Amino acid sequence: MKLVKIWESNLEKAYELQSSFPQEETGFCNSAYGYTLEQFAEYVENCRMHSMGLNLKEGFVPDTIFVLMDDNENYVGIFNLRHYLNEFLANDPGHIGMGISSKYRRKGYATKGLALVLKEAKKIGIEEAYLSCLKTNIRSFRAQQKNGAVIRREDDLRFYTKIAL
Repeated sequence: MKLVKIWESNLEKAYELQSSFPQEETGFCNSAYGYTLEQFAEYVENCRMHSMGLNLKEGFVPDTIFVLMDDNENYVGIFNLRHYLNEFLANDPGHIGMGISSKYRRKGYATKGLALVLKEAKKIGIEEAYLSCLKTNIRSFRAQQKNGAVIRREDDLRFYTKIAL
C-alpha cells in the first residue's frame, strides 16, 4: 500500500476514483465532482500548483492531494494533507481530509492510508495533526482513533480530533 501524489498518478485511474465519489458524502467534499477527463487534468495541474503555494484562492493554504493505492495497484482512496492551518481549518476540517471509494470500504484502508498521510505530515513539520469527522461517520472516527486520535472537542454534528506525531 502506498500514497501517490495525484499529479504523479495515472490520470485515467485517478479520474475513475474521483468520479466514484458523490459531490459530498459523510463529510468528504469531491472538489472535482462532475468534471470531464479534460477538466480533471486541469484540476490535477492546479493541485500540483497549490501544493507549492501557487494560485491559491483567498483563505486557502498549500495542500497535497494523495491517491491511496493498494498492493494490487487499485486506486482505493483520496487523502488531502493541508500543510498548515489557518483559523478556519484549525476550527473545522483540520490538516487531513480523506475518502475511501465505496467498493473498498470496511477493509482497513482508511486506517492504513491515514497512517501513511501522518508520516507525510511529520515530514513537513506538523507536530500535531487536527482532523474532524461527522459523528455519523463512525468508521472515519475509528480510523482516527486507531492512529492515536483523541477528541479535542465536539459539537452536535462532529468530533474534532488531534493526533500527536
